[in-house]
Amino acid sequence: MIWRQVKLGELVDNFSVRAKDVGGAEGLDFFGVSNEDGIIKTKYAAEDKAEDYKIIEKGCFAYNPYRVNVGSIGLVSDETRGLISPAYVVFKPKPKSIIPELLFKFLKSDEGLRQIIFYARGTVRQALRFEDLCNIEISIPEYKDQSSLYLKLINLQEKSNLLGAELQNQITLVKKLRQHLLQDAVQGKLVPQNKSRKLSGEPASELLKKIKAEKAKLIAEKKLKKEKELPPIKPEEIPFEIPENWVWCRLGDLSLYSEAGSSFKCEEVPVLKGEWGVIKVSAVSWDVFLEDKNKVYSKIQPDDISAKINVGDFLISRANTSELVGKSVVVKGISKNLLLSDKTIRFKFSDSISTDYVHLSNNFPKHAREYYALMGTGSSPSMKNITREHMRNLLIPLPPLAEQTRIVQKLDELMKYCDDLETSIKESQSTNEKLLQQVLREALRGDSEKNELSEIGIAAEPKVIE
Repeated sequence: MIWRQVKLGELVDNFSVRAKDVGGAEGLDFFGVSNEDGIIKTKYAAEDKAEDYKIIEKGCFAYNPYRVNVGSIGLVSDETRGLISPAYVVFKPKPKSIIPELLFKFLKSDEGLRQIIFYARGTVRQALRFEDLCNIEISIPEYKDQSSLYLKLINLQEKSNLLGAELQNQITLVKKLRQHLLQDAVQGKLVPQNKSRKLSGEPASELLKKIKAEKAKLIAEKKLKKEKELPPIKPEEIPFEIPENWVWCRLGDLSLYSEAGSSFKCEEVPVLKGEWGVIKVSAVSWDVFLEDKNKVYSKIQPDDISAKINVGDFLISRANTSELVGKSVVVKGISKNLLLSDKTIRFKFSDSISTDYVHLSNNFPKHAREYYALMGTGSSPSMKNITREHMRNLLIPLPPLAEQTRIVQKLDELMKYCDDLETSIKESQSTNEKLLQQVLREALRGDSEKNELSEIGIAAEPKVIE
């Protein structure tokens, strides 16, 4: 192939044809441009000014001068004929200069986007006018050879897409594996059960008795307030079977007490060193305490710091999105002076209970997520609220303490394996994308012969998860 480097001004013509100049706008649909879907129909049009809109038809490119820098450019590749905003740039390739689809692939590539950004003008808002577009450079073979090049690129794109789909499927399988492991953990299936009392410790029923006695003692000493009695567990409430030395109980049976923060008056600015802040609902997210999600309450230490969050605290989100409401975290580390908000509940447990085990029992099992979704109320479908009593009534499958510890340790080990798998797959996804862009870049600057485009591999396949 013979290649030449040219500016787009040699390959394209401005196509600024108004509807009023070619028979009017009657019967024509309005279109816009999306960075993902290209040319699309739109409802956001000034229909009373349709006659001033530009015509787009087969072979036309169109873009908003202020949004092309994010890849928002489209090509009409079918027989569509319609109207597009007069503020848009519309152009067409000159006859036998460049295949439209090849030019479109270049403009959507990393190299094309780099040049679009480079040649755009403006300080506050950059814009790419048609005359700026004309300065962009591209290396192309002769017109008669472009179809062959384009077909090779399409073939490679398809291979990359297939691998990309498989990699995404692998990510989905890892997520399913995590859920399966978490469900097995709370059903007593993750680790072999020790039937020997010497190995497993006293049965979970004895733990409950100890907690009840400890709580009664603290109430008698007026160190705790008596909480509302929890209802007995009905057989129809139990979602699955558990080992014989386990017991079903409620979250409130395991906690010594629970408390919420107050509705503090705060400034919507991040907490700095030495200041005191209140966590936002977003601080409790899945399995991580996000201490940077906060707002300033006081520049100096408040008189009452009983709501201060400490390492080891078990927190549940009372108000959040429908997906996150009822989610809990165990605070593993904290560097700021932060207080509970009124939308977050803190539970304190006896030393007879593994807080990490309670955390996984509250967060991940199917029955827990379904319970909180059912209990959640709110005027908005996206935001839900639950009460402290809803939390206290959640069913928890409780094993002996030694089993709790073994389950948490084994789960940590397996989750680390899942993390490594996910990292490996994401690295393959990144490699796949980078290599495809490299191929496009080399192909459109005349290096494809040297690299034997059709033979370039995309990415190493990840470990297969079954």
